[in-house]
Amino acid sequence: MGASSDLDPNAASEGDEPADPAPSEPPLPSGPTDHRSRPLYDAAIAAERETGRPEETDEEARRSVIVRLARAIGGFLLIGVGIAALPLPGPGWLIIIVGLSILPYAWAERTIRTIRRRVPGIPEDGRIPPLAWVVMGLAVVGSVLIGIFLGDQIAGWISDTWESIWD
Repeated sequence: MGASSDLDPNAASEGDEPADPAPSEPPLPSGPTDHRSRPLYDAAIAAERETGRPEETDEEARRSVIVRLARAIGGFLLIGVGIAALPLPGPGWLIIIVGLSILPYAWAERTIRTIRRRVPGIPEDGRIPPLAWVVMGLAVVGSVLIGIFLGDQIAGWISDTWESIWD
């Protein structure tokens, strides 16, 4: 026996059979809960194969599970930020709707449809008419141009008005 086998308890000794080079099941992340995570892993892969787009391999199903978890975490995180932004200055409702749209759940889609129904001017299907996009685009471009060309004059007017109020 060499010195390396004395130090490595996993090294094969003389007469031992070599380990199987190709495991029959995909490897799981190592950790203290390895023995408990196999049923959860198998259930997640089986559920992923039954829902959504059909995956052909376990690797595709594993990636889909990871994407679904990332969407759920990101969506709930954005909803939390949106709720925090409601009393603060910022687009709280917009952040909440973006968070809901990221979530991979049917109830989130139903909630977005309910919110869209309550917003005046947006049709039932939630699509904004092309004319509304044009008007919003022109308003944004006009505001930017006014800010670029008249920004100093507007700032001076606001400053003079503010000073006259307090004098």
